Amino acid sequence: MSAGVATRVLLADDHNLVRAGVRKILEAHREVEVVGEVGDGESALRALETTPTDVLVLDLTMSGTDGFEVLQRAKVKHAGLKILVLTMHASPEYVARAVREGADGYLLKDSAVQDLVAAIEAVMQGRTYFSPPIQKELGEILRAEGTRRRLLDQLTDREREVLRFVAEGLSTKEIASRLAISTRTVETHRAHLMRKLGMRSVARLTQFAIREGMLGAP
Repeated sequence: MSAGVATRVLLADDHNLVRAGVRKILEAHREVEVVGEVGDGESALRALETTPTDVLVLDLTMSGTDGFEVLQRAKVKHAGLKILVLTMHASPEYVARAVREGADGYLLKDSAVQDLVAAIEAVMQGRTYFSPPIQKELGEILRAEGTRRRLLDQLTDREREVLRFVAEGLSTKEIASRLAISTRTVETHRAHLMRKLGMRSVARLTQFAIREGMLGAP
């Protein structure tokens, strides 16, 4: 943060007590100015249109337009805006999605007192900031993605085609017709897929294909 210039922070959380607590933390620091607070996603997006903001402190679970959508839309429309997620959710799914949508930092609410001001300073300097438990989750996510990628690399092009069609819900007969092969060959490819990926059901194959973004792929 620049000396003598306060960082303008907008708070978006649907719990009044949380917003009041975060405001109290930030107002103890002269280098931070809370320029507004809102209780839902649409209000956050409207406030960003009218209120000059450097950092948006954003909850993910709000009624109506949730934090993920706010994150996505705000990052597209306000290129210089820094967004810090402040949430109670530490699950890998939440962390991974927030990072994909462009979050500059991810903090848990129970660490706001220790981490929030440091996080604001970090993102204003062009760095990212993640609470220690979230750093651990990110490490696990990266390891899991690496494992999935290695699994995907084991598949032949034809096995990938079969996997995509299985995930799209096509029957064995329909897949055979699409690929101009026999139903027995389709069953063989599916058995190979399950063996290579260590999965024992079509549902698990479908989940894997969705995670890898294979649905709708050419």
